[in-house]
Amino acid sequence: MRFPPTDLPLTLPCVMGIVNVTPDSFSDGGLHAETESAVAHGLLLAAQGAAILDIGGESTRPGSEPVSAADELGRVVPVIARLAAESPALISIDTTKAEVAQAALDAGAGLVNDITALRGDPAMAALVAERGCPVCLMHMLGEPRTMQDDPRYDDVVGEVIAFLEERLAAAVAAGVREEQVLLDPGIGFGKTLDHNLLLLRHLGRVAALGRPVVLGASRKRFIGALLGATPADRAMGTVATTVLGLAAGAAVVRVHDVRANVEVLRVAQAILEAGDVASAAAGDVAAGGALAPDATRAATGRSAS
Repeated sequence: MRFPPTDLPLTLPCVMGIVNVTPDSFSDGGLHAETESAVAHGLLLAAQGAAILDIGGESTRPGSEPVSAADELGRVVPVIARLAAESPALISIDTTKAEVAQAALDAGAGLVNDITALRGDPAMAALVAERGCPVCLMHMLGEPRTMQDDPRYDDVVGEVIAFLEERLAAAVAAGVREEQVLLDPGIGFGKTLDHNLLLLRHLGRVAALGRPVVLGASRKRFIGALLGATPADRAMGTVATTVLGLAAGAAVVRVHDVRANVEVLRVAQAILEAGDVASAAAGDVAAGGALAPDATRAATGRSAS
């Protein structure tokens, strides 16, 4: 599989594990609100295969209220400093505030995940440009407190794509290099069930914008609506979005249940790339050679037997 050039120091596709250092996130709020618990959880997710750990100190669930920069800093900076020192994963800061992003980068974070796509704080674009770090720009209709009140679109896929195109152009105009940018269609952020399903069905159109796509469907409400499941029981629904997202070109999947998604990503990638390996083998044999077992293992991550 091929992905656009990026400053991410990682092999794509990969899994981003969620570490919510909050008392009120929709799925696991309060479970890891203390530093020691959050660090332990992050280390566990990294051990399960998360290449990125996304650390957030402010809930963005529907209906949530904003928190102060001071509260957010107190929650995330100690966790980021520890995980940056103790984990091989790339640390991401999930924030809309430049003050928090700057402190997080100073503490060892290497990626800024901004759900406002650099609109929430006028200083954020300049910070990202100055630091040269990767940044994820997400689509959201409205703000977390009100985004699910009555979201409406004439063409949800077209409007989300147009928004992401505009925010990418705005970031570049502010001095951010295109290779720094990742794009997220914002599943669940100001979208109904049908809106989310349409975005997932047409995710390839988002990938066609030419930047790595981050897919954040993990345990979202639309999965619960389809399955009649609580957030803790939505892992299999999330896995379905991971497989279909990868097939459509998603480069990063942001999830709570890391092990299951790492495993399904590995298998799905091997299946999607099987034709590439077969083509390489056929070409080699046609030229009078043969695909060595070591080459088969390197291409697929499994033995040639």
